[in-house]
Amino acid sequence: MKIKILVAVCAVISIIFTTAVFSAPYAAIVIDANTGEVLHEENAKTRLHPAGLTKLMTLYAAYDALETGLIAVDEQIRISKKAAEQEKVNLQLTAGQTIEFEDLLRAAAVKGANDAATAIGEGIDGSLSIFARRMNGMAKELGMERSTFRNPHGLTEKGHLSTARDIATLFIALKQDFPEQFPIFSREVTRVGDRSVVNSGRRLIKNVPGVRGVKFGYTRAAGFNGAVYVKRGSKEVVAVIFGGRSTATMIRQMQLIVDEGFTTFN
Repeated sequence: MKIKILVAVCAVISIIFTTAVFSAPYAAIVIDANTGEVLHEENAKTRLHPAGLTKLMTLYAAYDALETGLIAVDEQIRISKKAAEQEKVNLQLTAGQTIEFEDLLRAAAVKGANDAATAIGEGIDGSLSIFARRMNGMAKELGMERSTFRNPHGLTEKGHLSTARDIATLFIALKQDFPEQFPIFSREVTRVGDRSVVNSGRRLIKNVPGVRGVKFGYTRAAGFNGAVYVKRGSKEVVAVIFGGRSTATMIRQMQLIVDEGFTTFN
């Protein structure tokens, strides 16, 4: 009997220890998208793992490349072995196949596909290291002072870090600088080639009233991350959360801080 009790206690301690070790730090911010006023923040300038929110920077760089003529929306991109080997979430692209650049953009924006994000970087600059330098240069221009990007997909890598404040700044810049592209972030489903892909942040779209754009990300190091651009009446806010314990708890917290943000307006 004593042995059983001891085993049970050890199991509980193990669960608590594991949760403590692998629970990602929490950070959050809500910003008035029109004035830049901070309406809510907690650890907003702490450098943390951005996970899939990284793709907001990847897409900003990609839209800029389209605008400057560096690449064409209908350009055929050949998928490299490196892109094809990226872990889920992905499109299951295969090395050697070709796919339109526009399809890669849709897959990265809506599904959060890691192979698509990798192919975007390689399609623009030929290598991920060069594309990362592009990302970092643009981040600096946008005032993202505490972000350092090492890859276009957001999978955990040493030194690949950002903050809730920086991601909010980036989401606002995407809306302001590329208004014609921005609606992709609110689509629950989009076409990629001959198939449909579902938005990885669809639960945010369904559960946060007034959403005009979402991005979702998860890795073990980051926890559950989310970003939303919300409009209610004439007011607009951007809210970002790092380190949610689950999708459900992150969404509940997002609802709370967004509502708090709009209340602060009054």
